[in-house]
Amino acid sequence: MLSAAAVALRAGARPSASRALSQSLARASAPASIQCLNRGFSTSHALARDSYLPADRTREIVAQTVSSIGSKREGQQYLKLFTTVSSQKFAVIKVGGAILRDHLDDLCRSLLFLYELGLYPVVVHGGGPQLNELLEAAGVEPQFEEGIRVTDAKTLGIARKLFLEENLRLIDRLDSLGVATRSIQGAFGATYLDKEKWQYVGKITEVRKQAIESSISAGYVPILTSMAEGDDGSLLNVNADVAAAELARALKPLKVVYLSEKGGLFNGEGKKISHINLDEEFDYLMAQPWCRYGTRLKIKEIKELLDDLPRSSSVAIIHPSDLQKELFTDSGAGTLMRRGDKIQKATSISEFEDIGKLKATLISNYKGLDTEATVDRFVDMLKEKKFTAYYDDTMQCLAVVLPKDENRAVARLAALTTTKAGWLSNVMENIFTAIKKDHPTLVWTVSEEDENLTWFFEKADGSFSKDGSALFYYGCDLRSKDLVSIYDDFVANGRAVLGNANLETFLG
Repeated sequence: MLSAAAVALRAGARPSASRALSQSLARASAPASIQCLNRGFSTSHALARDSYLPADRTREIVAQTVSSIGSKREGQQYLKLFTTVSSQKFAVIKVGGAILRDHLDDLCRSLLFLYELGLYPVVVHGGGPQLNELLEAAGVEPQFEEGIRVTDAKTLGIARKLFLEENLRLIDRLDSLGVATRSIQGAFGATYLDKEKWQYVGKITEVRKQAIESSISAGYVPILTSMAEGDDGSLLNVNADVAAAELARALKPLKVVYLSEKGGLFNGEGKKISHINLDEEFDYLMAQPWCRYGTRLKIKEIKELLDDLPRSSSVAIIHPSDLQKELFTDSGAGTLMRRGDKIQKATSISEFEDIGKLKATLISNYKGLDTEATVDRFVDMLKEKKFTAYYDDTMQCLAVVLPKDENRAVARLAALTTTKAGWLSNVMENIFTAIKKDHPTLVWTVSEEDENLTWFFEKADGSFSKDGSALFYYGCDLRSKDLVSIYDDFVANGRAVLGNANLETFLG
């Protein structure tokens, strides 16, 4: 099996030197009025850093922890990639009120972990459940129109006080762990969404990035509430999901994360959806009977957001305790959504518009003196066999599958190749999803030295290793009638089990 060029990037940023911060923060609580929040920020200088391990030792331990989350290869590759992206382009994380109320420790431990790696996500939070409780206690019945909270003057006053308190509580907890933060206010400019219908509810028209970006450059984690400054000077309430989306449009991060108690989106069978390729799957999902209400709205909103961001950006919906796994492993933890790419298929060599490009793609991942001649022989072999090739428009990724027939009881993956960009945009994941839809059973072989061995384990139902090679399969049992002959041949011949139908065997 071809070795993939690089790890699938699920997050990236640059490391920065740990800072010994010793000044304390004097915070003043603002009155709960309808006047606009002052533009600016308050700063949390972490006191705990000096009392713990030295900074270099702390970073070493955190780096080792990254490697333990997934495979050693994943940890090394992700840490290496941190140097390629500026911290301002790392991530926007939306935190709902229920997370602040019920999972604050999980959230803060995950943010501490990122901070120790020199990663400074922009955090924006709401407080919906807490606000409902306070309104009911004050004798105010929460009102919603078209899913949007009607915010009168009394509701706004209660919301402002609550959001500032929740902001301070989050900052205090992070401060106690040694995370330097800045509470940034006045970052959102807005107009009234519809003053007659929703009153003090804002539509964000401007994101003032300077305070956010300067905070990150100085090594602080920015913490924002979902309140905006109206063009008439009034304070306006904004849905936290909307605020996070507008932050993402302005900052264009690699990652947008929505923290959810459920930990992702679920299909009609109640199973968590791991990946969504919007270019390929959006229409299909919208037609599913289970895709309705909040799930339908969430997918549509995320598609609209990703359409405005670079293709390398993604949105993850995860539980706060899974944040590390989502960012530092190929498989992730919640639901990962990307724009993706349309996956093309070909069932004969004549369907490829450019045979030279096909051969170049196959050659790209191989090293050797006779690689070109070997690929030529492989392509000639395909002219005589039934196959299905899967690839994206730019052919960053390519897979060739030989289908089940009278001579093969199980379909076989004969070639798999990708560029670094193919991993980055999740095309390889989408190709494998397309293969599984077409081929309910599949076998393939891989060298045990392949750097992406963990990824193959995740895609398989089972495997068998012998003499430095691994046989992978899904959709069948190792003891099944269909797999017995393949297993016996693998034991006898190793990767040569697939004979001249496998490019890996061609290349030895």
